[in-house]
Amino acid sequence: APPRPAPPRAGNGAAVAVATRPDMAAGGRAGLWERLCSEYEAEQPPFPDVPKSAQKSVTMGAGMLQPLHVERFCPAPAADAAVQQLLPIPEAPPLPEAPDPKTCSPREYLECYIFPVLLPGMAELLHQAKKEKCFERERTAFIACDFLTEWLYNRNTKRKDESFTEFFSIPFVNNWLQEHPRRPLPLSFLLSEEEASIIIQSFWRGYRARCDREIQQLRQWQKQLRDEKNIFQRVEEFWAKQEAK
Repeated sequence: APPRPAPPRAGNGAAVAVATRPDMAAGGRAGLWERLCSEYEAEQPPFPDVPKSAQKSVTMGAGMLQPLHVERFCPAPAADAAVQQLLPIPEAPPLPEAPDPKTCSPREYLECYIFPVLLPGMAELLHQAKKEKCFERERTAFIACDFLTEWLYNRNTKRKDESFTEFFSIPFVNNWLQEHPRRPLPLSFLLSEEEASIIIQSFWRGYRARCDREIQQLRQWQKQLRDEKNIFQRVEEFWAKQEAK
């Protein structure tokens, strides 16, 4: 039987991207956006959410399972010199020049001027959405368009020496909101978890206190006292006399 090809290693972004290309080809020609996303993921370092200590333990465990070859890591100097003479190191090819943004095609404009700036912003947007617990709650105060607008505005190459500007302090955002004001956010979006828990607990303690039998008797007595002495009517008569003076 012919030998089977070795499977790609887990955690390698390039191997994962190569493994997903046949799947995309089977389902049809992948779009430009999907291809750029796969290339961007392939360039990211492995284990983005795993701490460095866990990465070291994984690499050390994988190395202990394989035999150690000293010649592989420390080759002989004579053999190394001979290999360098026989196989010269090729020079890196020069980077292609960026096309003219006024005369290039729409695809070249997207690949060279839009996606290199937009894709990092989208990745940062997902990280911020995770911090805001957007994947855990149905409704949050986080607005993705506002965050992306602020991120792109502060990372504009024309504003390198300027300080950070908040979303509502951006000039064109401020002008737009003056003509199209937003509705105020509900109080549940503005309160933190600690403030909301304090309000809920205070209301619950007050409800439990009012349910006590002695408290109920005291409230009933106060109600009867107000009805018998006509407190509200006396207050109205008092203010009427004060206004007549």
